[in-house]
Amino acid sequence: MTKTLDTVWNSCLEIIKDIVEWQHFKTWFEPIRPVELKTNILVIQVPSQFFYEYLEEHYVNLLAKTLRRVLGKDAQLEYRIMVDSGNHKNKPLTMDIPAHGYKTYSNNEMDFPLVINNPVKNPFVIPGLKKMQIDPQLNPIYTFDSYVEGDSNRVARRAGKTVAEKPGANSFNPLVIYGGVGLGKTHLAQAIGNEVKRVNANKVVLYVSSEKFINQFVDHSRNNAINDFIHFYQLIDVLIIDDVQFFNRAEKSQDAFFAIFNHLHQSGKQLILTSDKAPKDLEGVQERLLSRFRWGLSADLQVPDYETRIEILERKMKNDGLEMPKEVVKYLAYNINSNVRELEGALISLLAQSSLNRREIDLELAKKVLRNFVKTSSKEITIEAIQKMVCDYFDVAYDKLLQKTRKREIVQARQITMYLAKSFTKNSLKTIGEHFGGRDHTTVIHSCQTVKDLMDTDNVFRENVMELQQKVQLAAL
Repeated sequence: MTKTLDTVWNSCLEIIKDIVEWQHFKTWFEPIRPVELKTNILVIQVPSQFFYEYLEEHYVNLLAKTLRRVLGKDAQLEYRIMVDSGNHKNKPLTMDIPAHGYKTYSNNEMDFPLVINNPVKNPFVIPGLKKMQIDPQLNPIYTFDSYVEGDSNRVARRAGKTVAEKPGANSFNPLVIYGGVGLGKTHLAQAIGNEVKRVNANKVVLYVSSEKFINQFVDHSRNNAINDFIHFYQLIDVLIIDDVQFFNRAEKSQDAFFAIFNHLHQSGKQLILTSDKAPKDLEGVQERLLSRFRWGLSADLQVPDYETRIEILERKMKNDGLEMPKEVVKYLAYNINSNVRELEGALISLLAQSSLNRREIDLELAKKVLRNFVKTSSKEITIEAIQKMVCDYFDVAYDKLLQKTRKREIVQARQITMYLAKSFTKNSLKTIGEHFGGRDHTTVIHSCQTVKDLMDTDNVFRENVMELQQKVQLAAL
């Protein structure tokens, strides 16, 4: 039966909906409109050039594989980009661009294309396998350069760099990276793999989720091919297993992984594991595996602090060639403090809505668009409230902040208060200075710069400022 345009696109959406996160689906796939089906070519209309570029960078592989699953292996994709929405006199102006940049996938490579250009249907049973044919399954955007370092991840990131420089020849084997959802475990693990491939292309690297590992094991068990399965994994030089906590429901898969782990470790190969918990807190995982997880280093990732969240946003904007008012960046970093994934998701949603509505990004748009992401403040923090917090924290009398004195503890308390007032209130530099005995705006500028410099050189000072930042944030919620 001939497939209609809407049938094809709705079938694609049903598949995509099960793969991408709900918010990303709403932002990037619901606005797409199927406009034409030419034999095996599906034409989809997108609302802007930015929208098209984002799909090409992040979702073109998914769109290509999904379309081939629905239309067949010869399916192709084209974009119709809305250049001008038109009006009652003029028709909308559009341009058509073919999709490009994705790999050619055959039917039996769709689920897990470990081996490139190999005619064997089963990617694990490969007589005379050449190591260089193994696809590492790494996302090239996950690098150390794009992974912002802060107090929340410094140990894990630096351990990862050490592993990448000397895989298998360091004391961090295995390297276990653990932390909550959206804190960058997968990014860091894949950054290690990408760095290994960059430095030594001959190293065989493989990234695989624990769920994929388990599913492959089950398939090979049914075909009595467990030895082939284990043998394949023993070929790897750097094995990255994501979300090992899911091994808790797969006893026999744990047995296979135990054999693989032992062989790789004894052969001087590198293992990198990620988990949502520390090894000691993993339930349902064999004790003999847990003991081996503890052989190396377990490094945790924590929620990034306010300064790091700002740097994450600024780094992403710079990489994507985007600009946004500083007050909007601060608003996002201030309100979204749960994890990096939500932070980046909020930024993407804001940019998408700006593109769709053809409107400049400002604080008003950010508050309106991101109400599903952020918990808006029930009250605005005041300079007086910040002064009181700092005085209580350092046990300094309020009137001391206003006096002209060179006592170090008073001067620093005043400088920190000015710094926080500039960061967390909308007051001008002049207004802030007036709250400190009538000082002028240049004093405020000098104080803010002094605080930034001391945070870079004095760990104790930085910790005090960061703790006060958290107190101010909580007070505003």
